[in-house]
Amino acid sequence: MSTPAPALRGQALSGHNRISTQALTSLAKAAAAAALDVDAQDVRADWTDDDGLLALSLVTPISIPPLRSVVQDPTRVERFGGSIWDRTVEAKTRILETVTELSGARLSRVDIRISGARISEGGRVR
Repeated sequence: MSTPAPALRGQALSGHNRISTQALTSLAKAAAAAALDVDAQDVRADWTDDDGLLALSLVTPISIPPLRSVVQDPTRVERFGGSIWDRTVEAKTRILETVTELSGARLSRVDIRISGARISEGGRVR
């Protein structure tokens, strides 16, 4: 009787891998939270089938600087990463890339609905 050769990294093996919906949802919420500077627990994520690909729909708040500080220093908006609209558009790409890279899932699109604002003194850290 022979023993099978040890598997080498990157070697294709028979069988299948599955990533649960719960794991994908947790990943999507974490990616959205990082992109929009909010807590993952505040993000809602739903999945739908889009002609064989996954479509991700997110409902989430977004962090914003205190409005008083923006009145005193309008450049604060740019230091925060731009307008809410610009940040949301950029976040779609970042979320799609992150979820795809880490899970291997093929997403067709990411839809984001901003549900509120969280005041944050910070700003974008890149």
